[in-house]
Amino acid sequence: QVQLVESGGGLVQPGGSLRLSCAASGFALDAYAIAWFRQAPGKEREQISCMSMSEDSIFYLDSVKGRFTISRDYAKMYLQMNSLRPEDTAVYYCAADETVAPICARSEEFYDRWGQGTQVTVSS
Repeated sequence: QVQLVESGGGLVQPGGSLRLSCAASGFALDAYAIAWFRQAPGKEREQISCMSMSEDSIFYLDSVKGRFTISRDYAKMYLQMNSLRPEDTAVYYCAADETVAPICARSEEFYDRWGQGTQVTVSS
């Protein structure tokens, strides 16, 4: 079965760190473009980071630039989140797509494989 399974969410204090993981089952992540999205209560889902298959194209949302880092290996993709803020509170989703493109896609419609989502809450 082809799927993505997320882990690593939870409750963290402002200024703290979390690392989200997303394990691929049935396919190799290093042959896919990957992305992380999040959806806060009452807001639309937004992309916070993406990486092209070649890793030549990497995007970060301005509000997370310098604090979050996207990475992957053969079996998993990761989102390292440092200096967390209350406004980072959301459900976080990993996504992947096998389409080869020089620039990683910003739109969620591009990605055809999704994780189930994991809650990240930043609060004191």
